[in-house]
Amino acid sequence: MTDLVAVLAVARKDFLQELRSRATTVATLFFSAITLVMMAFGLGREPTLMASAAPGVLWVALAFAGVIASAQSFQADLEEGALEQLLLLPVSRASLYLGKLLASWAYLSALGVVMLPLAFGLYGASAPPGTWWVLILTVLLGTLGFAVIATFYAGLTANLQAREALLPVLMFPVVVPVMLGAVRATEAALLGSAEVGLASSWLQLLAGFDLVYLVVCSNIFHFVVDD
Repeated sequence: MTDLVAVLAVARKDFLQELRSRATTVATLFFSAITLVMMAFGLGREPTLMASAAPGVLWVALAFAGVIASAQSFQADLEEGALEQLLLLPVSRASLYLGKLLASWAYLSALGVVMLPLAFGLYGASAPPGTWWVLILTVLLGTLGFAVIATFYAGLTANLQAREALLPVLMFPVVVPVMLGAVRATEAALLGSAEVGLASSWLQLLAGFDLVYLVVCSNIFHFVVDD
C-alpha cells in the first residue's frame, strides 16, 4: 500500500464511520447553533454591534465544534480498536495523520459553509456582492489550519485519561494565529470589494501559517503515536 492510498483509505474510513453513527455531526451542529444563539442574546439588540461581532462568533463556534470532531475521531478508533490496526499498516505515520486530517478538514469545511449564512442571518451581517469567494476561501484555509493543529493534538492526547480537558488547553494557544487570520479576513470581506486587498493579505498570512503547521505536524506525528 502506498502512502497516497493509505491517506485516502484512512479518510474514507473516517467518513464511513461518521456516516454510520452521525454522532459527531449531531453534536457539532447542535453545539455550534447553541453558541451562535447564546452569544446573540448576550450581545443585545444593537444591529451594528451584532453585525461587527458576527465574524468572531462564527469562528469561535467553529473552533469549539472542531475540538469535538477531532477528539471524537480518535476516540472512536480507540473504542473499536482501529487505532492499533492502523499503526500496524506498513505505511508512514505521516500518511495516517494526513488521512485523518483530510477527513477532519472536509468535515469542518462543510460545517463552516453551513454555519456561514446561518451566522450572518442571525447577526444581521451581509456579504457584499463579489466577496463570497473570499469568505469561502477563508473558510477553507481557516478550517485547514484548525484541522492541522486539532488532529495533531487529538492524536497526542488520545491515550491520556484527561484528554477531554487537555486537548483544548494544549491546542488553543497554538491555533490563535489561525483564528486571528480567519476572523480578520472575514471582517475585511464583509466591508466590501474595496477591502478585498486587505482580505487577500490576511488570506496569504493564513495560508503561510497552514503550510508551516502542516509541514511540522506531519513530520513529527510519528513521535506522537510511537510513544
